[in-house]
Amino acid sequence: MADVEQNAAVPDGSSTGSDAVNGTAGRFVSSAEGTALAYGSLLLMALLPIFFGALRSVGCSKSKVTDSYLETLQMKECAKTMHVKIFSQEYINLLLSMYFFVLGVLALSHTMSPFMCRVFPANVPNKQYQLLFTQGSGEGKEEIVNYEFDTKDLICLGISSVVGVWYVLKKHWIANNLFGLAFALNGVELLHLNNVSTGCILLGGLFVYDVFWVFGTNVMVTVAKSFEAPIKLVFPQDLLEKGLDASNFAMLGLGDIVIPGIFIALLLRFDVSLKKNTRTYFYTSFLAYIFGLGLTIFVMHTFKHAQPALLYLVPACIGFPVLVYLDHCDPIQFCFEKPAEKLDGLPDPG
Repeated sequence: MADVEQNAAVPDGSSTGSDAVNGTAGRFVSSAEGTALAYGSLLLMALLPIFFGALRSVGCSKSKVTDSYLETLQMKECAKTMHVKIFSQEYINLLLSMYFFVLGVLALSHTMSPFMCRVFPANVPNKQYQLLFTQGSGEGKEEIVNYEFDTKDLICLGISSVVGVWYVLKKHWIANNLFGLAFALNGVELLHLNNVSTGCILLGGLFVYDVFWVFGTNVMVTVAKSFEAPIKLVFPQDLLEKGLDASNFAMLGLGDIVIPGIFIALLLRFDVSLKKNTRTYFYTSFLAYIFGLGLTIFVMHTFKHAQPALLYLVPACIGFPVLVYLDHCDPIQFCFEKPAEKLDGLPDPG
């Protein structure tokens, strides 16, 4: 579930860090070109994990929500509570840095793996390895961990570790985005919904949640700008003026990518289950996401106030496919049937 810090897109001119929260930092007036570049880059970065994560979800075996992802989501809720009630922001940021370093390295390694398989030189030996932990002995021996990997996986892990060290030491926005994109892509790929009706209920509930926490309180915006963790994508609006050392960021929470993304991925798997050459529902929902996020950015920039992106994304991502199915599909089949029953040899798409 998307958490507080994930669903607020921060308006033009907002800064990160304690100065931004306390209102003590001087406000930088970004140029029109810098603002357009920042918003366009956020839109592109949001589309990439949805598109490629949805494609990878088709080939992914039926997924149960893994412990790692459940723990990641729970940590974000825990971090918010500890920030308010127990620990200072400094200690929470340190804890999150170590936690997301481990998860980020693993997520980035998994994201890079298909690409590494394509570019790995054929003349380099690809050795196989196995990590095995057992408990007990003799006939009562029980496997605790049995993980097989190869040279390509080790290379991916090494590259990801370099990015992780860079993030921990510098907190650079590029390293943050690399981890954020990896989290988003893995979330869209691995988190599966059972059917469209379940997806609509999920999006509807988070629609209300998002609107309340952005418009009803200032908690979401404050936490999003306070915690230094790769739970959001950021892009500097002053990049043209300051280069890679820019610090005036526009941001978009990962929840505004992953939550609609898993619904869009479900529609792609539904298209595959129909065994047709078209991907009508997928492309419709994908274009709907572009429209919804574009509308979010427009309203955010116009009113100079953080917006709950799901306020615009949920009606678009649900409404557009519904209009399509009214002309193409039986509503009972579309909303409640599990398309896996119609796939010969393909994994369960939901």
